[in-house]
Amino acid sequence: MLPLRVYPSDTCPMSAPPVRTRRLSLLSTGELDRARVLDTLINNLDGMAYRCLLDANWRMIFVSQGCLALTGYSADELVHGETLGWEDITHPLDRARVRGQIESAVALGQRFAAEYRIRTESGQIKWVIERGIGVLDEQGELVLEGFIEDVSSQHALLQARQQAEQRYRSIFEHASEGIFQTTVEGRYLAANPALARLYGYPSPEALMCSLDDIGRQLYVKSSQRERFRQLMEVHGEVLNFESEVYRADGTRLWISENAHVVRDAEGRALYYEGTVQDISERRRYQEELERQANHDMLTGLPNRILLADRVEQAIARADRLGYYLAVVFIDLDNFKFINDSLGHGAGDELLKAIAARLQHCVRGTDTVARLGGDEFVLLLSDHFRASTVISQLRRVLSEIGQPVMLSGREFHVGASLGVAMYPADGEDSDTLLKHADTAMYAAKNSGRNTFQFFTRELNRVADERLNIEAALRHAIEHDELEVHYQPKADHRRRIVGVEALARWIHPEYGPISPDRFITIAEETGLIAPLTTAVLRRAFAAARGWNRQSSMPLRIAVNLSARLFLSGDIVAHVAGLLQEAQLPPALVEIEITETVFMGDSDAVVGILRDFKALGVQLAMDDFGTGYSSLSYLRRFPLDIIKIDRSLVTGIEHEEEVAMIARAVISLGQSLRKTVVAEGVENPAQFDFLRFQGCHEFQGYLLSRPVREHEITELLQAGGVLAAPAARPGSGFAPLA
Repeated sequence: MLPLRVYPSDTCPMSAPPVRTRRLSLLSTGELDRARVLDTLINNLDGMAYRCLLDANWRMIFVSQGCLALTGYSADELVHGETLGWEDITHPLDRARVRGQIESAVALGQRFAAEYRIRTESGQIKWVIERGIGVLDEQGELVLEGFIEDVSSQHALLQARQQAEQRYRSIFEHASEGIFQTTVEGRYLAANPALARLYGYPSPEALMCSLDDIGRQLYVKSSQRERFRQLMEVHGEVLNFESEVYRADGTRLWISENAHVVRDAEGRALYYEGTVQDISERRRYQEELERQANHDMLTGLPNRILLADRVEQAIARADRLGYYLAVVFIDLDNFKFINDSLGHGAGDELLKAIAARLQHCVRGTDTVARLGGDEFVLLLSDHFRASTVISQLRRVLSEIGQPVMLSGREFHVGASLGVAMYPADGEDSDTLLKHADTAMYAAKNSGRNTFQFFTRELNRVADERLNIEAALRHAIEHDELEVHYQPKADHRRRIVGVEALARWIHPEYGPISPDRFITIAEETGLIAPLTTAVLRRAFAAARGWNRQSSMPLRIAVNLSARLFLSGDIVAHVAGLLQEAQLPPALVEIEITETVFMGDSDAVVGILRDFKALGVQLAMDDFGTGYSSLSYLRRFPLDIIKIDRSLVTGIEHEEEVAMIARAVISLGQSLRKTVVAEGVENPAQFDFLRFQGCHEFQGYLLSRPVREHEITELLQAGGVLAAPAARPGSGFAPLA
């Protein structure tokens, strides 16, 4: 800014017009116009132009006419006043600061700008801003020239803004609820102390440093952040947005968020800002109310209301998966007697004990509910056959029948179970429960502590299965099962081994297929004593045969998947071998593919233990599963048995022949012994022999026979004749 051009006080236009007229008359026409413009401009500005001395009182030499509006003092009072200087008008609290600021600028030859307060003639306080510079006057003396304007209104606005910001900052810092600003992408821009405390961080800074990806790090369900963003995009705000989040220590809490989008002038989203409240207590209260509304208060089980919903869900699941759903109505036997004789406290304890036992009997997809009194309902899902339902019902009766201690005494409680099956017995919750209730009363009428199906055919099946289970248990306990042996021969029809097969001929039911009784044995836990009985007989027979034969004769035995995966199976087999004094090298353990579909590490460990024992390992029914080739690579197997399905039709179906040829070639390449099952005619035998199959088993060579018949065959030279093909007997191996 150029220094103001001013006149000495004795030539001021306000005080000495004649002098000004004389001076102007001496100027050229061009100079006269410039002077007039300058004079008009200075005296009409909203503020005061000035020249003053650099003395202790800032005495004015010149002021423009704006001084009156600014200060309430006239130009004459400020310029000619003997006692009034600008220092007197400047607010006492600002004088030292302003003087220091101006003198420093003048000393450096720089412009200055100072904002301060003045006191007007009427006593009003105004905020002004003074801009100026130190210049030399006509006599070469250093003076100040500048302009002072009223900025009270601007200062008031600024002060109001600052006060508002301070109030907002105070609210932000001291609010009891969390306040935040985040980017759209999910990074914190600001957080208040309440939010940091809520999330378990020592400070807002620690929270913002730790959480740089809100969706991934904060929300328990990371998809919540995307849902939050979508709501913002559509509505521009979220209201009462509830989510479960992690605190800094990994614990969880429920929050409710209210937030909106902040946009720029073009409508682009800049950031989100909002508030967060801890609603964990409210959620717990709501969950407790829901639990009380949907659960039995005594046992904690689902009540009638929740049961109806669970039935509908179970029906939908059964439709989707194609499985059975069993609805089981349970009524305790003799509960009224205990409740009346021992009191309601003992009755409640009994109900809680029964509830715990029922929960122990079911799987994750099943439901146990209490309708009231001593009535319970089970929803048994994911059953693909009635026999598995029957097995589970037997476990339920067994668990309920265990003794229970009440008031220091031991009691036995039975139950009557009624079963309705979806979809055969009903297609909705009410119908299924009604039919299960009907079946339950039928169970009570039939003698209690039993179960009845609503469907007559299923009742027949259930009765038959229960009878077979009882008979099987009796047969095992009294050693009534038989073991038959089917020879395995080499390409010259010489017997090189036999496979032990369980057989059961019941005095009332006649021959019972292994497919039926072995399944029941596995479901009821009888498979262990059954297999032990078979192994004990087979090992003893093999020991006798090998004592009489010059050629080693191997004995093949089947182990079910459930038994194989039991923790002590290797030690158990070793003990039976030692008991029979049979070398392990003469034993082949046959395992179906089901074993390999479980925990591969556990399976490998058991197989290695068997190998260390010295037995041979065979995969039974090779070619029927989906992953047999990978099993040959991963597991230490010695023998693969081609399933009969790959042998039947081999003599006249090219595709079957090609598959069999490939399997034999694969076994040879992997140095496995290849055994063909189900060989029933000479054409099959000749084809397999020509392809290099090592051993053969089937009705062409021999059906399963008793121990003494194997002894006779061995004594006759151990070579099998080639009789005409015989039809199958319907028996299946122990598996």
